[in-house]
Amino acid sequence: MKHLLAAALLAAVAPAWAAHEGPASLDAALAQGKREHKPVLVDFQAVWCYSCYFMASHVLNGKEFDDLSSKVVFYEADADKPADQAYMKKWTVHFLPTYVAIGPDGEELGRILAERPRETFYPEINGILSGDAKLSKLKADATKGSMAAVAEVLETYNARYAGTEGMAWFNTLPPMVRNVSDKDKRVAVAKQRLALLQAKDTKQDTAIRDAAVKLLASDIGCDRPYVLDDLLGATESQHPDSRQGVLEPQKAAYDQFLSTQVFTATPACADQRSAVLAGADLEAGLRDPAAEQAILRKGIESSRGKLHGDLKSDRNAADNLRVYLVRAKAGDELDTLEKQLIAAYPDDYVYNYRYGRRLVESGKAAEGLPYLEAAAKKAYGANTLSVATYRVKALRALKRDDEAKKLVAQAVASEGKAFPEQARKLQDTLKS
Repeated sequence: MKHLLAAALLAAVAPAWAAHEGPASLDAALAQGKREHKPVLVDFQAVWCYSCYFMASHVLNGKEFDDLSSKVVFYEADADKPADQAYMKKWTVHFLPTYVAIGPDGEELGRILAERPRETFYPEINGILSGDAKLSKLKADATKGSMAAVAEVLETYNARYAGTEGMAWFNTLPPMVRNVSDKDKRVAVAKQRLALLQAKDTKQDTAIRDAAVKLLASDIGCDRPYVLDDLLGATESQHPDSRQGVLEPQKAAYDQFLSTQVFTATPACADQRSAVLAGADLEAGLRDPAAEQAILRKGIESSRGKLHGDLKSDRNAADNLRVYLVRAKAGDELDTLEKQLIAAYPDDYVYNYRYGRRLVESGKAAEGLPYLEAAAKKAYGANTLSVATYRVKALRALKRDDEAKKLVAQAVASEGKAFPEQARKLQDTLKS
């Protein structure tokens, strides 16, 4: 699952997979859904999103997808396009991919965050499309005392990143329902998730740490890497000895999670990358570099095993391999792989950009600039500004300041109005 605030670490013309035909815009999709009395299923994705690669290759295809497409108006929303990004803000979409189902009347039917295995995704999305997951219906059922409905309402607020709103709703339930719900494990976990959201909103490390530790003590399935990541971030400023004391109790449970739900023939959790990186970060926090490298090497071996030497066969596995090599600081292996990825995926800008950027960051501006120039020819929207940022850094390192200033002016004129924050960051590269 790809958190948008971390896009700069992984970032990426058309997607590398064949786009599904559909309406020209999200507005058009919603209008079509209303006209045809069909729900609209919006797939928020991006060309640089590794979890989207997984869904495109492994889930959104075949008979099940054809059957789903016949029941909905399907729209692929691009996170790097202004109109689609506006809907992401309107609907509080923070992770990619996110699948949002909207009924013909405009009410949200439900949403799915992150990648899922095929056998999980289709039952889940079909349940949403049935209307049983509509927030209005669930709230009515919850008021009548349905613990399943109480949990689902709280989980819906969690998916919408509305922790305070979710707990405020819970406090409106009849006292008898609230009292009984305290004994329901699913409700307890859902409330703890909202407590973690509220803590993150305050940006107070102590509150985040306490909420994460409580949540990690529960069975939270494939969310374990994300909550562990919250704990790791909230303890980063602690003294290493104190931090180790907080992290040590997580090791046994996380090792079991990796062995039973990630590194298996049929993984329960589709997002291997987050699981591997969180595990490596945990070992780093425990000051065990050998164990840190061992987890990364297991991820590397797993990815290579899936690819069988063919990078085109599974872009998710290929991109995971790249990230594991970056994290393992495997320079020679990484150089070879990145050039192979450029050759394997020539139709989008992402791998020229990533390789050129890495070269510039390592002080090799002259070597990196040609790759960034190649990326610029295929970039669009917000991507244009990302690529331009590193082109400017390379040009300035090469003492070509006049060209850098001209490039900034062109990029800001082209995309600055749609992406003002990114444009400001680009302009700041001339000051640093």
